[in-house]
Amino acid sequence: MILAAATNEHLASLSNTLIYSAMAVYTLAFLAYIAEWLFGSRSKVGRTAAALTEAKTKQANGPAVTVQQAGGTAVLERPQVVVRAAAGTRDVPDGPGAAGGDEQGDLYGRIAISLTVLAFLVEFAGVLTRALSVQRAPWGNMYEFNITFSTVAVGVYLTLLALRKNIRWLGLFLITTVLLDLGLAVTVLYTASDQLVPALHSYWLYIHVSTAILCGAVFYVGAVATGLYLFKDAYESKLADGGQPGTFATSVMERLPSSASLDKFAYRINAGAFPLWTFTIIAGSIWAGDAWGRYWGWDPKETWAFITWVGYACYLHARATAGWKGRKAAYLALIAFGCWLFNYYGVNIFVTGKHSYAGV
Repeated sequence: MILAAATNEHLASLSNTLIYSAMAVYTLAFLAYIAEWLFGSRSKVGRTAAALTEAKTKQANGPAVTVQQAGGTAVLERPQVVVRAAAGTRDVPDGPGAAGGDEQGDLYGRIAISLTVLAFLVEFAGVLTRALSVQRAPWGNMYEFNITFSTVAVGVYLTLLALRKNIRWLGLFLITTVLLDLGLAVTVLYTASDQLVPALHSYWLYIHVSTAILCGAVFYVGAVATGLYLFKDAYESKLADGGQPGTFATSVMERLPSSASLDKFAYRINAGAFPLWTFTIIAGSIWAGDAWGRYWGWDPKETWAFITWVGYACYLHARATAGWKGRKAAYLALIAFGCWLFNYYGVNIFVTGKHSYAGV
């Protein structure tokens, strides 16, 4: 028999204070990211338009072939070979980043990253003290899942930055939604610190739920990149067709990577998380066998986890099929992430099943 430990109210209160403090620091980071985008130099923008104009001119004139005389023998200079990105048919450079490449914008960007690191550490401390207050993993309800999920999502972002990946452009969009997630957690989804129901007292809680949170955080980063890809691709298409986007759209879109780079980044992120999501479902099935005497019962949570798996499997298959690259595959990726979101929020809040514990 497992004896439930008493809740440490002091640590539970400290956890709440740390989560609110993290939200305050995230807000400062959000403002710093805004400053980076607003005050970064605009002198670096316009690369996409220039590249597409040059490409269109070369296409209209045809490949230039010159003839030189070398000892009476004609030598043809081969036209330059252009290697195209897998995602599309345009060859445009990546934008210079949110700061636009100038010192002022870069300063705001560095401040934003520093504040993001600080907020991440404070939020991590809030999750840790929540766990210590009840001496268990902090994944017993939707509130705890939310604060852990946002912590891991920011951790994934900072890890990619530490690996010298040029993804600072992701920071503004990430922190915006992290603040929304935490706001929802501390208002609608808040649940007082308490013990787990008996069915959750298992080492599989650490294995199954932790991998589910990590997968969701990685899928989220991929979804943000996919959404930005669709906007950047539409922007590039408008320029290629001779259109003139507005000043604001130009200022934002030109600082992002090219659509091909965004598409490749999203694909690598989603492909990397897919095997772990497969393991998450398998681990959940094994835990269900131990807890309920059956490995699979088409419980709503199990069903939507499988639907999510099918969605990402279709996306990865589409990326390997010549006719489904680019926007079509991106729509599949967003649909798959939508299935994950419904499994995350909708099933827990609106559907009753064996995975429903203590309301939300």
